[in-house]
Amino acid sequence: MAKHQPDLIMCRKLPGIAIGRLCEKHDGKCVICNSLVHPSTLVRICDECSYGLFRHMCVICGDVGISDAYYCKECTQLEKDRDGCPKIVNFGSTKTDLYYKHKKYDFKKR
Repeated sequence: MAKHQPDLIMCRKLPGIAIGRLCEKHDGKCVICNSLVHPSTLVRICDECSYGLFRHMCVICGDVGISDAYYCKECTQLEKDRDGCPKIVNFGSTKTDLYYKHKKYDFKKR
């Protein structure tokens, strides 16, 4: 996901023993490259990202997670699975700007 949206920032801290989860919308996709092929390695997230209710949230968007997250075979071979915790920390400035743009031009009820 971060490959296609460069303004998303990943946590990148030392991963712990918690397994990352994906929501229904992102189910089956690689966390790094967003591909749907050859899932091979489980995603491990850091202790801060898995604290409390965050353990069961999607690694990419923060929705309720329904399945385990995997890295694809290509990202495992390129050792992108060893870069740290892949949880998205912010939603990006473009989504924030879009929210305020819709709010600015929103029609008011009479």
